[in-house]
Amino acid sequence: MTDYTPLETIERLTPVARQGEGLVATAAPAMATTLERYLAHYRLDVLLTEGVTLHAGNIETPRFRLWTQVWRPPHPRGTAVVVHGYYDHLGLYRHLLELLLELELTVVLWDLPGHGLSSGDRADIDDFADYGDCLRTLQQHLSEAGLAQGPWVGVGQSTGGAILATDALSRGDDGHWSALVLLAPLVRPWGWTRAAWVHRLVSPFVSSVPRKFRANTNDDDFATFLREQDPLQPVRLPTGWVSAMRRWMPRLMQLPPCQLPTLILQGEKDLTVDGPWNLAVLGKKFPGAHICCHPQARHHLVNEAEAIRLDLFAEVRQFLEQQLSEGPLPKRMSSQCPDA
Repeated sequence: MTDYTPLETIERLTPVARQGEGLVATAAPAMATTLERYLAHYRLDVLLTEGVTLHAGNIETPRFRLWTQVWRPPHPRGTAVVVHGYYDHLGLYRHLLELLLELELTVVLWDLPGHGLSSGDRADIDDFADYGDCLRTLQQHLSEAGLAQGPWVGVGQSTGGAILATDALSRGDDGHWSALVLLAPLVRPWGWTRAAWVHRLVSPFVSSVPRKFRANTNDDDFATFLREQDPLQPVRLPTGWVSAMRRWMPRLMQLPPCQLPTLILQGEKDLTVDGPWNLAVLGKKFPGAHICCHPQARHHLVNEAEAIRLDLFAEVRQFLEQQLSEGPLPKRMSSQCPDA
């Protein structure tokens, strides 16, 4: 598989444009070919259409270097900050990127520390607070550079949802976020009672365990791509990351509720996070949230089978259209979430 790590040397966000059949990266011409292969491999290149601009490169934070892309439509109505899930990276979020561009939002995509092309130990973190620090530094940098502006909408899948929820609850009602979309958000994993016991037992002696690629989507082609064709997939689960998650859980539980407009989507076939328990917690943290469960969806909602994904994205589209137009959110038909 192709090595995309040379892209880690792009020191700042650089404009990327089509020129003939290729791409030109203004501030990093030597990286244009690698960047073109990267975008093509993850099928992001098809979204670089006339009128859409792209800046790609790395942003330095006090502790990490973050691989970042900023996609901008001709007349943006605001900015969506996408925060991906554990083991993921921004290259896997083509479908969501396409939806958000259709909604005329500037879209900020970035690899979490330890993921994709960002720096940090693979799939590991010392403290979940590091994720939040990166998020805030990223937004400040892009705002000061004039590459993104409010209203700010946060869209997070799984761990990304946990990061956004923590940031929003920590801010209270300060007006920074206009809305959140949380897709199968993490509060605790599925089967956590047993997993927590195993973690306590083995973590003093084992630094990581092999990753098991489980079917977390009904899209078999996507599942195969992750296992066999994605060179940026981590192959081990560090026990240190689980320890960091365990320390984060009670911190989230102690944060006060927030009235921020929030959409929460959850698959009823999800065996990655504890959906019913998580929805009960987040429903109290975001008391005005609209919660919708899909009876067939698994965990990786942004890469579900097309029919399921279109149902979920219809919810996202309607919710964000209402928020961007500052109108009231209408009541909608949706399945009841079991035990939530």
